Parts: sequence; C-alpha cells; structure tokens
Amino acid sequence: MAASHRVFSERGVRAYREFQVAHRNEPLPRGVAFPFTQRLLRLNQALHPAQPVEVVLFSRNSPETGLRAFQSIAHYGLDITRGCFSSGKENYQYLPAFNSVLFLSSSREDVAKAIRMGYAAGVVLKTEIAEDDNDSGELRMGFDFDGVIATDEAERVYRTKGPEIYQEYERAHAEQPLKAGPLGALFQAIGFIQKLELLKQKEDPSYTRILKTAIITARSAPAHERVVTTLKSMNVEVDELFLLGGIEKSRILEIFRPHIFFDDQEAHLDRLHGIPAVHIPFGIANN
Repeated sequence: MAASHRVFSERGVRAYREFQVAHRNEPLPRGVAFPFTQRLLRLNQALHPAQPVEVVLFSRNSPETGLRAFQSIAHYGLDITRGCFSSGKENYQYLPAFNSVLFLSSSREDVAKAIRMGYAAGVVLKTEIAEDDNDSGELRMGFDFDGVIATDEAERVYRTKGPEIYQEYERAHAEQPLKAGPLGALFQAIGFIQKLELLKQKEDPSYTRILKTAIITARSAPAHERVVTTLKSMNVEVDELFLLGGIEKSRILEIFRPHIFFDDQEAHLDRLHGIPAVHIPFGIANN
C-alpha cells in the first residue's frame, strides 16, 4: 500500500479515504509478504481438513477504506476472512483475541510496543521481491536463533564479557535449554505443522512436504550444542542448520532463498537483496 500511504502522508486522511474509495476496484499490488502468505495458506489445502493456518488482516484503515484490501485479497484468491480495522488507532492489543503467534507490520512503533507487551512481532523491511516461476510451491522459512527463537541470554554474555567467556559459558550450559524468545510460540506452531505434514506423508508417500525451515546463526561449534538442546526442549526439528561463525548470512540466504527471514540485528538484513526480511526489535542487540 505504498502509493496509498503517500497520499495519506502528503494530502491527509480525507484525501486518502477519497483515493481508496475511487480506486476500490483496482487490486493493490503484491507486497513484500505476499509470497510467504500465499504459501502459508496452501498448507490448509494440503492438510485438509486440519486447517492449521489462519491469516488475519490487521489494518489502521477505516472499515470503509478497508474494502479495497479485502477486494484485493479476493482478487488474488487468498483465503483470508477475518480482519481488524481500527481507523487510524493502534490495534496490536487485539492480537490475543485472534490467538496470534505472529504480528507482521511495517510500523516500527507498533511492533516495538507489541514486543514489549509480550507478543510475537516483527518489522517487515522494504525490498523488491521477485517471484520464481519455477518454484515448487514449498514454503521456506529462515530464522536467526538468539534473540529470535530463544532469548538473548547468550548474546548478552557475548557482548558484555567477550567471545572467550561466551564459549565457556555455552559449553557449561550445553545441556540447559534457553528460554523461548519472542518467536518461540511461532516456532512451536511450526513444529505442530511439521508433525501434520509427516503424518500426511506417512498416509500418502507421494505427498511432498511444503514447509521447510532453516536456522542461520552466527554461532559456531561448540556453542551449537545448546541450539540442539533448546530445539529438543521445544519439540521442534529444523531441516537445515547453518553455524556461520562470522561468515555473512547473505551468502547462505541467497542460496536457501527463504520466503521470509527473521533476525534481531538489522545489520544482517541490510545486506540482503530480494529476500523478504523481518527485523525482531528485541534484546540487547537493539538496546
């Protein structure tokens, strides 16, 4: 909704409403999170009748101007039926009412407030997304570990006491799981969907799994042991784990090509091109 937002910023609320009403029959262009959302919803078709996924539209639009958004959703064939329109006001406080495990927004202020309230949230960064016409339809999700899936406990040790003490600390706590981070609930929900897909594959050997996950972390051995311990405690398996030990994450991400990637450090996201990136403003990395 970049063009619509420019009208709002430059000409005000009234002009914005008039613009949306005048263009309500024109579908909005696909946004950064469109490929992720489209593939996420395919899980419902593949895993019917389980229907494990729901996407809810949260918008600061008024209900009237929100008509264009839902007409666009219908145009693209997305199975989204629920929404929250708050006429310019904050709306993250309604997330628990929808059993939300992830709130995505381009508003840094809204996401920061949602994180402080204990909700899983991330800032979708602007980037040009190119669809792969040869894509198999799988959904690839990439995650940083510390400050995203897990708390920033280890990151705090690294930043305050240095790399040597950090390695000793992680070695000593290798069998102690880290507490869940801001996206811990989302990751466990992903684990539930993985189990549904494995069951489907057992019933139908020809079924090809849609969801593929990867953790791309700056950790290196032996600090990887605590990652494995934490994932076991969450009862979640990942398809791929990359321990980069200082190598730029972009070198892996440009090969893995996730439809969405979550990281708590914007420095890792600024170097990405054509990859939907989400910043998690959590922990010591963002203080």
